[in-house]
Amino acid sequence: MKELVILSGKGGTGKTSLTAAFAGLAPSLMLCDADVDAADLHLIMSPDIRQTHDFVGGNEAVINQDLCTACGTCKELCRFEAVVENDAGFFVDAIACEGCGVCVDLCPENAIDFPQKTCGQWFVSHTRFGPMVHARLGIAEENSGRLVALVREEARRLAREQHIDVILTDGPPGIGCPVIASIGQANAVLIVAEPTVSGIHDMKRVAELAAHFKIPAMVCINKYDLNLDQTRSIETIAREKHIDLVGQIPFDPAFTQAMVQCQTLVENNENSMASQAVRDIWHAVMAHPAMKLERIM
Repeated sequence: MKELVILSGKGGTGKTSLTAAFAGLAPSLMLCDADVDAADLHLIMSPDIRQTHDFVGGNEAVINQDLCTACGTCKELCRFEAVVENDAGFFVDAIACEGCGVCVDLCPENAIDFPQKTCGQWFVSHTRFGPMVHARLGIAEENSGRLVALVREEARRLAREQHIDVILTDGPPGIGCPVIASIGQANAVLIVAEPTVSGIHDMKRVAELAAHFKIPAMVCINKYDLNLDQTRSIETIAREKHIDLVGQIPFDPAFTQAMVQCQTLVENNENSMASQAVRDIWHAVMAHPAMKLERIM
């Protein structure tokens, strides 16, 4: 079983559109949307949700008004200014509370409860291309790294059970905790780069992250023909950093047309130049030494 994680240094590079297009080219795969903060792969996949699970992460302080003597200790101790006071007494602002538990431990009246909170949901679904594991983190909720790890582990478990060879993971943008959680134990990452100054900067950061964790990296350039000078710069950087350049995708309105129709690029227009480029990239990715499937006869 092999896992490919598709990354980008920022949002909007075409990462999800490319993941969806790959889904239509693989004979058998498990889809995983690890971009839990702003999941959107489901918009193209139109999944039929088979299982729904709550994601419980962290705790939230709640003041028991029956026990509280309004001494103000919790307000003095809270460095996040999450304890507020009004005419009715002291209350915890759920948005500001970081769940550190200081107020719970040091309340002289033991008047603060500390229940776990539901931060979001994760799903096991079926799509026209096969099974999919995805999630939705609640508004302003944290612990996205934990949710990413949970979604990936469930995808791996289901892939083993169903004898699926390839897991295709749509990773989060950037280089933060969710991205780190999305690449652990992955076989390879594919970085989607844009031919812009900021795009090159973002690509370098993701490449350095992958190198730090010793994950083989590949790169493809989306909309390469919008700035050929920057495209050549990306090619040079890829050579210097020993990153395999697996292809270039031209700017093509077919991508947008496909999204509007909730379809993959290949479904919507299989004869477009971008579709052919995506096919070539997919074959190059699967031929990469890190992604070659080993068959036991």
